[in-house]
Amino acid sequence: MHKITDSIKIITSIKRLRLFLLHFVVLISISFVQKISAQEIAVADNSAAVQAGKKLFNANCAACHKLNKRAVGPALRGVSAKYDKEWLYAWIKNSTAMVKSGDAQAVAIYEEYNGSVMTSFPQLSNLDIDNILAYTDYVPPVPVAVATVPTAASSQESGVGVSNTLILIALTLVFVILVTMLFLVQRTLMRIAKLSGVEIKPDPKPKRTPIWLAFVQNQFLVMISVILLLFSSAYFVYGYFMQVGVDQGYMPLQPIHYSHKIHAGANQIECKYCHSSARVSKHSGIPSLNVCMNCHQNIAEYNGEEDLENGYTKDFYTKEIKKLYAAVGWDEENQKYTGKTEPVKWIRIHNLPDFVYFNHAQHVEVGEIACQKCHGAVEEMEIMYQYSPLTMGWCINCHRETNVKVESNEYYAKIHEALSKKYGVEKLTVAQMGGLECGKCHY
Repeated sequence: MHKITDSIKIITSIKRLRLFLLHFVVLISISFVQKISAQEIAVADNSAAVQAGKKLFNANCAACHKLNKRAVGPALRGVSAKYDKEWLYAWIKNSTAMVKSGDAQAVAIYEEYNGSVMTSFPQLSNLDIDNILAYTDYVPPVPVAVATVPTAASSQESGVGVSNTLILIALTLVFVILVTMLFLVQRTLMRIAKLSGVEIKPDPKPKRTPIWLAFVQNQFLVMISVILLLFSSAYFVYGYFMQVGVDQGYMPLQPIHYSHKIHAGANQIECKYCHSSARVSKHSGIPSLNVCMNCHQNIAEYNGEEDLENGYTKDFYTKEIKKLYAAVGWDEENQKYTGKTEPVKWIRIHNLPDFVYFNHAQHVEVGEIACQKCHGAVEEMEIMYQYSPLTMGWCINCHRETNVKVESNEYYAKIHEALSKKYGVEKLTVAQMGGLECGKCHY
């Protein structure tokens, strides 16, 4: 009787010890993961602030300021370290009022730049300004070659990663020590049980039928599996054939590299300035190289600073401008055309089937649809690609979801009034206006 009681106590002690050590390891792991997650969230928040600040900077500040050199206004790299943040809030929102109030710093800047008045931005919140300052303070990490010795700056950048690695190594050592202790304690308890005459036998395991044999013997499961296999195969085959002719994501390299990110994004050139035929024509058209020369006759080299994060260099962009000069026959030294031109073999990206009718003017001018609706965030694309699938289903869904804009649009006023009464709605979708009729899009 005593042996059975001792056996039960020993087994219970072993199980409790295992459970305690398991809980201990889990708690340490959870605390470590939470710490790492907090650090990652902080890094992600800073990255989001930099990205938001870049958009605000390009939209509001880039016309007069650059990050690393003086333009109309001073260079803004590290400006948050030069002035108090509360002062910057007030200065950015209403610089004129600060100059009139006699603020010493404001008057000094005003006089340094010959009385140039800085545009006020009362619409910017303190958070917007914080994001802009985060962007101006951000210094991209210097790329380090594979076989080189890391610099002090790169060591500071990787400080968080090093500390995380040390914590992970320490946690691994603790885990190994705990597992070793568990085995040693279990071994000691087993030896004590053996010396006490307690025999610990493993639980007998019932003989089980192999899973594959049980599956084969179950006709219902076999039938369901065959049906699922047939349906899934049909689904994937259907999906494969439905992608034939769909070129979403197509991104060819053009003979002259054109960065929409720089032109439409950083420089905020309107899409319809280059693609002017989209206003009046079925096609958006390929811009004439003379349109490019309206600006590049005086811009012979790339002078941007903030747009080099994509991996390209200033020399690369400048060489692409030289390709433009060669194509139009522009003599850069004598500032005149030579008459010797070379055709540019542009590669078409968006291409609808011949039996599909699509009118850019009706969508862009009459419908007032933004270019980004179909072409994506073009202002963020370094290399242009097909953003939308351009399938029939995609067009139909858009017609079903988009309301027709009738404000100050006499073309739709009469028919909109009649159809609104018919359908009992205040606003009509393109589909309700006849946008699903076959003849609208097919010859």
